[in-house]
Amino acid sequence: MNPRKVNRSCVAVLTDLPNIGKASAEDLRLIGIYEPGQLVGKCPFEMYDKLCEKTAMHHDPCVIDVFISVVRFMDGEEPRSWWTYTEERKRLLRQRSRNL
Repeated sequence: MNPRKVNRSCVAVLTDLPNIGKASAEDLRLIGIYEPGQLVGKCPFEMYDKLCEKTAMHHDPCVIDVFISVVRFMDGEEPRSWWTYTEERKRLLRQRSRNL
C-alpha cells in the first residue's frame, strides 16, 4: 500500500502495510510471516537472506528496503516509502561486508 494511504489503526493484513502489494505479501508468507504483528522486532536483512534461501535465487536488494520499511512501521515509526531506506541499506551492507 502507498505509505501516504496507510492508517495504522486499520492494518489487519499484510497488504495493509506500507509498500506491500500482492507480490511482497507473498514473499513475506514464504518466510513465515502471515500477519503484520509478526514483523515486530524482525531483522530485515535476515528476512531477505531467508527469502533468497527459500526461493533459491538472489532478489533485488531493494527488497531489503521494503522489509526495513515494514519492520520499522510495525515497530512504531511513521509509514515511509521504501526508497527512504536505500542509502541506509547500502551503508549497512558495506559495514556487514567489512566485518566478514
